[in-house]
Amino acid sequence: MKIQLSDHFTYKKLIRFTMPSIFMMIFTSIYGVVDGFFVSNFAGKTPFAAVNLIMPFLMILSTAGMMFGTGGTALVAKTFGEGNSKRANELFSLLTYTSFILGVFLAAAGIALLRPVSIFFGAEGKLLDDCILYGRIFLLGIPFYILQLFFQSFFVTAEKPQLGLAVTVSAGLTNMILDAVLVPFLPQGYKLAGAAFASAMSQVVGGGIPLFYFFRKNSSILRLGKCRFDGRAILKACTNGASEFMSNISMSIVSILYNFQLLHYAGENGVAAYGVLMYVSMIFSAAFVGYSIGTAPVTSYNYGAGRRSELKGILRKSLRIIMVFAILMVVLAEVLAQPLSHLYVGYDAELMELTVSGFRIFSLSFLFMGFAIFGSGFFTALNDGLTSALISFLRTMVFQIAAVLILPLLFGITGVWISIVVAELMAVILTFAFLKLKQKKYGY
Repeated sequence: MKIQLSDHFTYKKLIRFTMPSIFMMIFTSIYGVVDGFFVSNFAGKTPFAAVNLIMPFLMILSTAGMMFGTGGTALVAKTFGEGNSKRANELFSLLTYTSFILGVFLAAAGIALLRPVSIFFGAEGKLLDDCILYGRIFLLGIPFYILQLFFQSFFVTAEKPQLGLAVTVSAGLTNMILDAVLVPFLPQGYKLAGAAFASAMSQVVGGGIPLFYFFRKNSSILRLGKCRFDGRAILKACTNGASEFMSNISMSIVSILYNFQLLHYAGENGVAAYGVLMYVSMIFSAAFVGYSIGTAPVTSYNYGAGRRSELKGILRKSLRIIMVFAILMVVLAEVLAQPLSHLYVGYDAELMELTVSGFRIFSLSFLFMGFAIFGSGFFTALNDGLTSALISFLRTMVFQIAAVLILPLLFGITGVWISIVVAELMAVILTFAFLKLKQKKYGY
């Protein structure tokens, strides 16, 4: 049975509606994890460290897709809730075209900046060459990757979350198959290039298929067509999505600082170990991000339609669902710390020991991070971009940066792993403070 934005959402219906988005984000993370597996095991430790070192810069460039996707979804879904479907489709078209044009510009700028950025991050010698090689090929697909992130949010607004999942699976399979075909069998000097090519091609699939779908007549409530330039609407979408934009940029900056600290305390092994933690963390946090993406259009629609009791129900149910998710994730992470670390770096005993010890501490952060991710997304859906941005900014740029700079001075490398746990705990306290503060204004 088809679930619509205007439905009453029970626990069962809420989980059913958001599950495709959760799986979509988890699968996106998994095929990134597979990419890292092939690079680490077939190309070697230095290429793997190079990918982890340059990846934060590449992710900063792609954040425009998440910003226009989440911010635009809030605007378009609210417009649907107000009963103006024609205007909603015009806004959708405008934001799609803007995202792609911006993606082309960012790809060109990124290629030009790769070398100085890699040097700034501390890369030199072969590590520097590998950063540039991987980054240049990866960036060729960035315009489509931005569209992929953009459409991940809009498939939910279009009431087609299952189709969004299917597109993500297609992109992921493209990456996995090309990794499996290219990386193990190419000559040593080309293995890293093969992994980068696999990633770029998956982005073309992930962004290209939705573009084709929405340009054609389809069964969803969204379709690409003619639109006029509306700077105010673009600015509103950017404001709404500022938290997601800030969150992604901040996470990348934090990753850069982690790499700096780990290079200082543990050398190249530290960067490689952190890479494993990041890959696994991406999978676990993706479940929270997917749930947030899945509930956002429902929240925006009910806010636009003035259905305050439904809005209140969505918030209460979501917080309980996230609590259950969080407990299960911590237990699962602790159990899987050893086998997952072995999967990536089992070929190096010292690196393996470092990774497992960091993993067991780092995974405690999963108990807290879901609440801040959802809280930020909830305020984005309410078109309250400022509050959403404050949660994201303080969670990442303030709490995490302060923790990763201060705690290692007290506890050494253990302080690096602890810092994410402390920062996420502080973010939970902040999130609930804002939810209480804004309760009367939004009537939830």
